[in-house]
Amino acid sequence: MAIEATSENFDLEVQGPVTVVDFWAPWCGPCKMMAPVLERLEKRFAGQIKFVKFNVDNNQKIAERYKVMSIPSLVLFKDGQAKEKVTGVYPEAKLAHYLNRKLAE
Repeated sequence: MAIEATSENFDLEVQGPVTVVDFWAPWCGPCKMMAPVLERLEKRFAGQIKFVKFNVDNNQKIAERYKVMSIPSLVLFKDGQAKEKVTGVYPEAKLAHYLNRKLAE
């Protein structure tokens, strides 16, 4: 299960070689569509990628810091630094391909 980040622990939770943060909200339909995809990817990439969820309703400032204007948005962190962002609903195969490419870099 993905780690639930809060405004208090966000900077700590994005540390590590590769972390994907899911910016979401409970009322967001597309976010609900992405949830099972991300759960399967978390199992598939266990030990390689840390998956974190951040509810944007709890803190807009963190979402603004990473220029998250719409959700769902996934922000890829490497060694605690935001590197890339993708927004919207993506098929599992497409996201897996993307994550494999990022691991190979």
